[in-house]
Order: sequence, then structure tokens, then C-alpha cells
Amino acid sequence: MSHDVRPATPVDLPEAALTLVRAFEHYPWTRWSIPADDHLARLEELQLLYLAHALRHGVVLVDDEVHGVGAFLPPGAPDPDDATQARVAELMDDRLPVVMSADLPARPAGAWDLATLGVRPGSAGRGLGSAVIAEGLRRVDGMLSSIALETSDARNVRLYERHGFVVTGSTEIPDGPVVWSMCREATSPAGTVTGSGPTAG
Repeated sequence: MSHDVRPATPVDLPEAALTLVRAFEHYPWTRWSIPADDHLARLEELQLLYLAHALRHGVVLVDDEVHGVGAFLPPGAPDPDDATQARVAELMDDRLPVVMSADLPARPAGAWDLATLGVRPGSAGRGLGSAVIAEGLRRVDGMLSSIALETSDARNVRLYERHGFVVTGSTEIPDGPVVWSMCREATSPAGTVTGSGPTAG
């Protein structure tokens, strides 16, 4: 089944945030990192804040129904502005210092960040997530850059491996999930690898 994937516009962001809420409602990292009180409302606002930041400084991709969403940030993208960071801190509440203390491996230098990828449960299993990944990789490959990500769902590891990512490390968060770090080497438009890839952590 083919899917038309396009760059998101500001009008798409509320629906895209809702898609990510539905995709991540039971995701190990978000369940661990975001307070249980008003969890879904907090998750939705956080996703909207992060998507707005990614739209300003990177690439946000959606399908026409906005049932699949991916956000990609280039190397050197700035941190969210002060107002956004302050609101994130309010939404994270007492979980923020716990999350900030999580010791994850550093990203490879110069790599893009696949910051988020989500598909609504009703649209899962139809290749939509792969279509969003493929379009994001096509854009990043055009810049001859590697791309990195983290996931806390083992099923996602297998999905990303099918798109050329390799696991570079795994981190067991105390009282939290396992997080797999992954990276895909830079690939030229002709499909050849350029440069050396990361070593396993």
C-alpha cells in the first residue's frame, strides 16, 4: 500500500500532536517520563511544543490524513526557546530532574536526529511508518548526513533495522525502560555509504 508523505504545515500540528498521543499512549518512555496526573493532556501539549520546534528548525512529515508523523532535526539545531523550555518544565513537573539524570550515550557528531515517529493505532501495520521514515531518509541522504535516534520499544528496533539503522548501544534506565540508541550511516542518493559508521556502545 502506497502513502503520500509531505511536509507538515502549522495547520497540521494539532492533529499531528493527537496522532503522537495515540501512538505513544502506552510507550515505555513516555509512561515513565511524564507524570501520571493528566498524563494524556500533558503528553499532547508536549508533543505540540516539540512539533512546533521541529517545524521551525527541521522537517516534520505527515501523510494526508495526518495519521503518520515524523520529526527530523538537523545537527546544530538550537534548543527550544526559553518560553517553551519553561512550559516543558511545568508539564514534566517532578519528573523533569529524573529524566534529565538519565545517562544516554551522546549522539554521533554531525548526525541528524529522528526526534519522533508515530502512527495512529488504527493505521498501524499498513506501511505508513515505513513511508514516513523513507521520506525522511531520502531528505537526509540528500545532505549526505547520518541520522540517529533512540527508542524504548523493541518492536521499533526491528522496524528501524529494516531501514538501515544499527543499534549502537542500549541503556537500562533505573526504575525505567530500556532505551536503544541507533544510527544509520550517511548514504548517497545512489545508495552507497559515505564515511564510517558508529561503533557499538
